[in-house]
Amino acid sequence: MATQEALGTLTSATRTLSLDAIKAQHGDAPWVHEIVQTNGTRAVFICQAPGHLNDTHYHEKDEWWYIVEGEQTWQFLDEAEPHYVHAGDCIFAPANAIHHISVVGDRPAIRLAMSAVGEFHRYDRPGCAPVEKK
Repeated sequence: MATQEALGTLTSATRTLSLDAIKAQHGDAPWVHEIVQTNGTRAVFICQAPGHLNDTHYHEKDEWWYIVEGEQTWQFLDEAEPHYVHAGDCIFAPANAIHHISVVGDRPAIRLAMSAVGEFHRYDRPGCAPVEKK
């Protein structure tokens, strides 16, 4: 995924960022753009196209997302049915909940992830696996 370069993050000197400008900077999916890291939390825009491979993982801290554009399914290993979300919805993954995200429909999906600074995808439990690099 492409990462940010020209547009930075929110700070006391940069108090606004435009999603349209971020999208123009990055172009086609996939891309990731961190918009803020403060008080132990971070917010990151994640854009993925339909068919983009995602890993199955968990986090040691709670994490939640706001769906900005598009549609996704979220499968949690402790639940039989997936959660279907679309633009305007929020979804929550409690700490240690193994989950897998899939973009559905015919256009990219953008979500705003809110997580603890330093939290990352973990794979050391049954059912978890990173996407294989080609």
